[in-house]
Amino acid sequence: MVSELIDKYLFLIQCFVDAGQRGLTYSEIERRWCSRYGARTYPRRSFNSYYIDAGESAVDKRQSVDWLVNTFTVNSLLTLGKERLSGRVSVEDIPSGHRWLTIVMQAMLEDRVLELHYRKYLSPGTDLRHVHPYAIKEFAKRWYVVGYNEEAGAVRVYAMDRIVELRAGSEQFSLPKDFDVDRLFADSYGIYPPEGEKPVLVRLKATRREAAYMKDLPLHPSQIVEKEDGDSVYFALRLIPNPNFIMELCRHGAALEVLSPQSLREEVANRLEQALKLYRGN
Repeated sequence: MVSELIDKYLFLIQCFVDAGQRGLTYSEIERRWCSRYGARTYPRRSFNSYYIDAGESAVDKRQSVDWLVNTFTVNSLLTLGKERLSGRVSVEDIPSGHRWLTIVMQAMLEDRVLELHYRKYLSPGTDLRHVHPYAIKEFAKRWYVVGYNEEAGAVRVYAMDRIVELRAGSEQFSLPKDFDVDRLFADSYGIYPPEGEKPVLVRLKATRREAAYMKDLPLHPSQIVEKEDGDSVYFALRLIPNPNFIMELCRHGAALEVLSPQSLREEVANRLEQALKLYRGN
């Protein structure tokens, strides 16, 4: 099957990447191949040893390819783990619209407009949108399509698991030359692209325990530690405090306090008060 062949190609690519400048001999490839696929030998064909250049320029050019290789490799290993390591591999079930990924990415490669039937939450029906697929983005166990909506005349973000029908049309589009999905969301949190808002300086106070997690997994690339004082650690971030970010702050509960800006502090306090009233029955 094609998927099996791709898996084997990617396995070889990952082996070469891991080997770096040293390269791999035929015997080393054969040993890894047999360990992975249970085959006795690997077809020698026409090579003796190879390596994949991981120099700085190559890495820069292959970032997206590396990401796909790593994702496919991890998924493949997890599948293998379930087969050979039953009871020893536990992963989260991530419901998502990943079944649309192939169509979306192919449309991105060919610059084709997507005809997208989308169902919003709390909406009984679906809406047809014509979207120029600029990028894909993953956040909080979901895949999203980031693209220009012809009907709205603006960039919009769509959760793939809310897509009911999807196909790539014959019409093509031109990707803006300066478009970069990471730059688009640089001042945001989650999947809300900026709509004229400006980033603000956010200061947070965390417990030592919570701070340890935040240092390992920063809330935002702009996050820095301002100071550490006794049992508290003070952080500063510069971003747009959108709904995704407010929900994240609430999730930390009493372990994380918003110091400024005051408007954000009041919004988080209000959300937590509403939750408290719900549980107290007030």
